[in-house]
Amino acid sequence: MTSEKDKSTVGRLKSRPQFLAVRAGEARKGPHFLLEVLDRKDPEGEARVGFTVTKKHGNAVERNRMRRRLKEAVRLSAGFAMKPGHDYVIVARRDLLNAPFDALTRGLQDRIENKPKPKRPPAGSRKP
Repeated sequence: MTSEKDKSTVGRLKSRPQFLAVRAGEARKGPHFLLEVLDRKDPEGEARVGFTVTKKHGNAVERNRMRRRLKEAVRLSAGFAMKPGHDYVIVARRDLLNAPFDALTRGLQDRIENKPKPKRPPAGSRKP
């Protein structure tokens, strides 16, 4: 018997090859983080998420705080928006530390649900 809570659980990416595979997918940029998304072409599989905070963003205490904030944002709201069979890697930026938590969760949900619009080439860039 599966409960409603079990349907919204999100798996974890744990190994380096899993993280590197997601880099081949699309990147969705935001002010507080970069979201990398890969469709594994497995609609029956669970959504999986991984978190990356590099050493250039502070000492261990600050990096752990950023990681904990991201995990809680996914647990509370963004996990429901993640599609089955997709892998997500959230790469934190320094601004994440001081961002309001509700802005963080809203931004994460928006990035997960909405694909980025393709960028148009700058005017005058075409060769005649």
